[in-house]
Amino acid sequence: MVVSLPTDTTTILRLPEMATTKQFSNRDIADYYDHTEVHYRMWWKADEAMGLHYGVWDEDTRSTTEAILNVNRYLIRMGDIKPTDRVLDAGCGIGGSSIFLAKELGCETVGITLSDRQVATATRLAAERGLSGKCTFRMEDYTRTSFPDDSFDVVWAIESLGSAPDKALFFKEMRRILRPGGRIVIADTFKPKPYDITQNKTMLTMLNGWAISDILSIQELQTMAAQHGFGEADVDDVSPKIEKSVQKLWWAGVLGAIGTKVYNLFKNATPFSKIHYKTGLAQRKAYRAGSWGYYLVALRS
Repeated sequence: MVVSLPTDTTTILRLPEMATTKQFSNRDIADYYDHTEVHYRMWWKADEAMGLHYGVWDEDTRSTTEAILNVNRYLIRMGDIKPTDRVLDAGCGIGGSSIFLAKELGCETVGITLSDRQVATATRLAAERGLSGKCTFRMEDYTRTSFPDDSFDVVWAIESLGSAPDKALFFKEMRRILRPGGRIVIADTFKPKPYDITQNKTMLTMLNGWAISDILSIQELQTMAAQHGFGEADVDDVSPKIEKSVQKLWWAGVLGAIGTKVYNLFKNATPFSKIHYKTGLAQRKAYRAGSWGYYLVALRS
């Protein structure tokens, strides 16, 4: 018997959405990545692309890995990053961008993350590629680092700014550790215009499932950056170019919902693992509603 399924599988799954936003600690954020890394390895080819983020699809992009690496190439151009630049990878994940910058340009990179597991993974991946002398990784909070003033030429932040509970502290600290004329390059989700996140249940499901309380609008980003001594932002709205990544993540959510329910019949999944599939479903719904977009940003101090 052939059963015809509705286009939107969430109609079948009837997934409950989170009703209120939450505040997340550094430990919560680290736990999210530690407990869901296996999902990225399964659905996002993390070992190959070494990036846990949306990919930008150009006309000649053929795979998720290529799309993820495209983000690196875009940011290199926007930030005018040179081989002589010392780069802080703020929220480095498993080290993919740091490794890419060191391999492709020869930059010295320092990656920081709240997760000791990610430090270990990134360190191993860099060593396997013979780049230990160029890439180092450590546990640090990017809102209060141990680096001296004027330590870096570039701060690189792919899908990490959103995790900061107080995003002004990010800009304050990055301004301190950047050298005169230094740059910040960002790839992340932003609201196209300001709105109250508590009035958008789909966005709460998406963000809280990623251990994120709220995200900035593009206008708020520009205002906050200016308040901390950065010039006018160079902004590239690449939202249409991530549609395939959004769709792939949605399918991961659909299949993950089934896998999670089966897993819980035999074992008790961790809290973030248990709800992770909901983010995949919610992010597509919110994307199609225009509640968030994907932007590349370059700022100069």
